Amino acid sequence: MTSGNLFAGIPEQLPHELFEQLHTGRGVRIERIVSQGHTSPPGGQWYDQPGDEWVTLLSGEARILFDDPRREVSLTAGDWLLIPAHARHRVTHTIADQPCVWLAVHLPRQA
Repeated sequence: MTSGNLFAGIPEQLPHELFEQLHTGRGVRIERIVSQGHTSPPGGQWYDQPGDEWVTLLSGEARILFDDPRREVSLTAGDWLLIPAHARHRVTHTIADQPCVWLAVHLPRQA
């Protein structure tokens, strides 16, 4: 058995977004992501993942822009979102005055 706290061990200074793998197995990967004023890399880079991603924002505020159809989703603490495989998206905003703690579950693509 393993355990932990999703709010523990967050550095005071976050020069880069923090990705921490919490569990992997049977095609599933669970990670904690901590952002603080971070967004997707500049230059129009889009995330395009081979599997579905279920993500929840545990603290903070964020916005995710989807490419097709073009729409932006705002998230606050407690909101969750299922991002289907190959749904091109990018993080356009995370608040800078407190950590945004995300829990992401990467799943195999459903047939």
